[in-house]
Amino acid sequence: MKNENDLLEVAHSNFKMWNEALQTKNPKRVALLYSDDASFLPTLNGELKTGQEEAEGYFEHFLLKNPFGRILKERVQPLGDSYIHSGLYDFEVGKDGERQTVKARFTYVWQKEKDGNWRIIHHHSSVKPD
Repeated sequence: MKNENDLLEVAHSNFKMWNEALQTKNPKRVALLYSDDASFLPTLNGELKTGQEEAEGYFEHFLLKNPFGRILKERVQPLGDSYIHSGLYDFEVGKDGERQTVKARFTYVWQKEKDGNWRIIHHHSSVKPD
């Protein structure tokens, strides 16, 4: 990355791509944003998920909640051809008229793969403690 602003722009673009994939309600489309050997600690599940297949299984259930994420506070740190994107976000979940907000914290590690696409190699999200 050239500078911090470029990296922040990439992080925002990748988060937008991930959040838009959630809006499709297609778990396979979301899972394709994860690398084959990704590790994933989901917000609303206590299990460690690994790889695209387990990510897809998680999103089959999570997408039923109609999630939409908004970043509130963030930090981006470079790691060569990867970067860490961490911070706080809110997720709206539930049916229209019954939406609730889940306050959570997140860490994504995105890596640029040989095909030129960015993929998540690690994702941790947890409910924000009071």
